[in-house]
Amino acid sequence: VIKEILTRNLETEYLKRFGLKGFTDQKTFKTKVPVITYDDIKPEIQRIASGDRSMILSSYPITEFLTSSGTSAGERKLMPTIEEDMDRRQLLYSLQMPVMNLYVPGLDKGKALHFLFVKSESKTPGGLPARPVLTSYYKSEHFKRRPYDPYNVYTSPNEAILCPDSSQSMYTQMLCGLLMRHEVLRLGAVFASGLLRAIGFLKTNWQDLAYDISTGTLSSRISDPAIRESMSKILTKPDQELADFITSVCSQDNNWEGIITKIWPNTKYLDVIVTGAMAQYIPMLEHYSGG
Repeated sequence: VIKEILTRNLETEYLKRFGLKGFTDQKTFKTKVPVITYDDIKPEIQRIASGDRSMILSSYPITEFLTSSGTSAGERKLMPTIEEDMDRRQLLYSLQMPVMNLYVPGLDKGKALHFLFVKSESKTPGGLPARPVLTSYYKSEHFKRRPYDPYNVYTSPNEAILCPDSSQSMYTQMLCGLLMRHEVLRLGAVFASGLLRAIGFLKTNWQDLAYDISTGTLSSRISDPAIRESMSKILTKPDQELADFITSVCSQDNNWEGIITKIWPNTKYLDVIVTGAMAQYIPMLEHYSGG
């Protein structure tokens, strides 16, 4: 791998400064090219962001910047990426669940209620998009036209995930999760805080959600035409039994301990990041999941 990377990028400004002289072996690389931090190449990244299209860090054109979450160091970083990187990302995502299935069997037998959202993006002074890695992926054709994968079947339609209005997106994703509650094998969000935000949303909106389920109609608060079109194929008829169940469980304001497994009884695990700043939310996740 290192030989391929070096061969493709020997003519970059960055590698030239270390005098590799055409060598692409691991020993020469480790001897001549130092271990660095983000700050060491920050000036080069800023040049690219400002519009410099020369071969600074990559021999391939930089197509966008991926932004870090900022949860660890408190500062968002810009990570330059090239077009073919999307293929590698898709491969990585496709491998995660089969590996998880080795430890939690049967994940290909149901669906995932993942609260997925597109985040706001910006343009660098040089005109390149700068956005979170998952927003980049969700907006790509790789995601929109992804082949069927039994390990990655979501309850949420693409239209809900891609809706820029987070409130409409959350409402629709929660509604779908309730409608398919017996099919859900795992719940998740990118970060622990995101899943807790979804539980908080359910706390304040369960009555509207139950009403939609009981009538078989989508709330007028959902104005996004793409969502309404997709939901016409999911919310197809009234389900009073489910609406009554949601009401009985959610109306107990002082008894939300274990609410996740009450509503989604087949949940095998929670799929969230709990490292770094997210570790503080573990007790609340244990409370809502019943441990």
